[in-house]
Amino acid sequence: MTATAPGPRPRSLTGRRRTGRAALVGAVCAALAAALAGCGSDDPDAGTNGVGKLPAATIQAKARAAAGRADTVHLSGTIGSQGRTYTLDMRLAPDGAKGELGTKGASFSLLRVGHALYLKADSAFWAGEKNGKSAAGGESAAAKLGGKYVKVPAADPVYKRFSGFTDKDTLLSGLLGLHGKLATGDHGDVGGVRTVRLTAAAGSGGTLDVSLEGTPYPLRMRRAGGAGVLRLSDWGKKVDLALPPKDQVVDYGSRVSGRG
Repeated sequence: MTATAPGPRPRSLTGRRRTGRAALVGAVCAALAAALAGCGSDDPDAGTNGVGKLPAATIQAKARAAAGRADTVHLSGTIGSQGRTYTLDMRLAPDGAKGELGTKGASFSLLRVGHALYLKADSAFWAGEKNGKSAAGGESAAAKLGGKYVKVPAADPVYKRFSGFTDKDTLLSGLLGLHGKLATGDHGDVGGVRTVRLTAAAGSGGTLDVSLEGTPYPLRMRRAGGAGVLRLSDWGKKVDLALPPKDQVVDYGSRVSGRG
């Protein structure tokens, strides 16, 4: 009778456990080593969209181009214009905008759908616009307009003064300007998004924080001369625009302002 050669001895359960533990420990150590290597990196642009390594003028051009290509943006903050300081919170789209604007203790809503501009404010605002004058029949014009969506005629000074706040391209082209020699500043973050900062004239000509993640959108603007700080967010997100209900609209004719 021929003897059968013995096969390989099965590994014990204890041996398999030791092998498994060794593999697990090895994997953990490898992961920790990779993480530590990343933490020790001196490159602040590692893992970004790479614009932080570009010349300052190129970063500015890319940020402006990104802003121009986006259909929509949420713009909020403060700006100085023509001797007034405005607070604004506007959502801008190609065919209009909606949001809030405030100045000198007065705040009001702006809505533009196509070329139709509506302004909704309290009676105190309209009392100032109408110079306290009364409407026909003795009814106060301010009381009539307060709390309603007033359709502003295109030739009225009110339209000319506020329609620019609802035009994305016009508004951004005026607000995103930096004045003076450009330089690349510090890396930081805006709302948890990593950014690179551009400075003009060592900061006195304004600063602009540009996203280092994804598309290099402008995310925060500090205007020259302390003329306001603006946040830009929700790039490309849909803005729902609709005409106000007819029973909430006042069409005051060819002029709503008492000023020339």
